[in-house]
Amino acid sequence: MFDSHVTVLLDASVALVNGLTPGFARGRPYETPADLPAAIAAALPRTDAAAVAGEEAAYLAGTAGRLRAVFEAAAASDLDAAAAAVNALLGSTGARPQLDRSPGEPWQLHFHGRDDSLAVGWSAGCATGLALALGSDLAGRLGVCGAPSCDRVYVDTSRNAGRQFCSTSCQNRVKAAAFRARRSSAPQ
Repeated sequence: MFDSHVTVLLDASVALVNGLTPGFARGRPYETPADLPAAIAAALPRTDAAAVAGEEAAYLAGTAGRLRAVFEAAAASDLDAAAAAVNALLGSTGARPQLDRSPGEPWQLHFHGRDDSLAVGWSAGCATGLALALGSDLAGRLGVCGAPSCDRVYVDTSRNAGRQFCSTSCQNRVKAAAFRARRSSAPQ
């Protein structure tokens, strides 16, 4: 579906939204963590919390909110709004492609921001990953959890594009509630 670099960017987008935006997670209220650098380090591969300065953390928290808008619009099948949100993020970060290579590896297309800071670079990369998804027939793979009291996001990588939940936990909560409802309405 997605190449490995785009998969990393989409996974980072999901992790930033789910880790840094308030709302509901698995049936419980979720607040933005007090320790943003640690939450960002947990969301982004090969990122140390000490490298995420206060300003960079605030920038990425803002990016997470903007990324959430993309997932919500895509999940509502409003691709025009999703594209507008991605285009605004691409423009504000100055996203640009660049071929990079690690020693012993082939050249890979990576995406950078207008500067080489951690926050702008990851924001530009995440925006570009979402743009690649939206600009393909895979736009329907961006979703928001369908469980009650959960608004965490996901990228559906299933074969049949049938994913509806952010996690197995939410899927199990919904199935258990449906089972209990059927059992309580059955004649005794």
